Amino acid sequence: MTDQTTEQETEMSEHGPVPWAELATDPATIERYQAKLHHRGPDACAYWTGAISSSGHGKLRAGSRSSGSSRVVTAHVLGYVIAHGSAALSEGHVVRHVCDESSCQQPAHWIAGERVDNIRDYYARAHRAGHALGDVRGPDGRAVAIRDAILAAQATGADVEAAIAVAIAAGNPSGSVQDTLF
Repeated sequence: MTDQTTEQETEMSEHGPVPWAELATDPATIERYQAKLHHRGPDACAYWTGAISSSGHGKLRAGSRSSGSSRVVTAHVLGYVIAHGSAALSEGHVVRHVCDESSCQQPAHWIAGERVDNIRDYYARAHRAGHALGDVRGPDGRAVAIRDAILAAQATGADVEAAIAVAIAAGNPSGSVQDTLF
């Protein structure tokens, strides 16, 4: 969770402020974003199937090179702004995953908050056996395993939900299960 904050702060400082309102209303950006989502139902995590950062968050090139707004952004932050508008993301706030799945793109699983809230969330839940934050592969290994399982199942016509379950279980060798908040 703390890596998420670092990525979002980097996005705001490397090339100046991110033009979130412009990016979130660009039809080509929205189309690229939506093409990388695997929806599973209204309450389930919607997983990212594109590029994944070292912290397990989705990454996407957003904007247009011709307008000068092109940049790589964290997918769930872009998704948050698409869903809620740029005004919903106050300066200094981060987009937190209440499901603790770093690659989740389900708008109902996101809340904006302060960095300290994100850190508290992490330390309150990371130690739980079978929890997403306790995955032995780390957040990037978990996100990549889930993404790869989805893509492989889709390519072969296999059961995607079963593939996701196997990918998640592989990061928890103890076999303990921690239900999510949803």
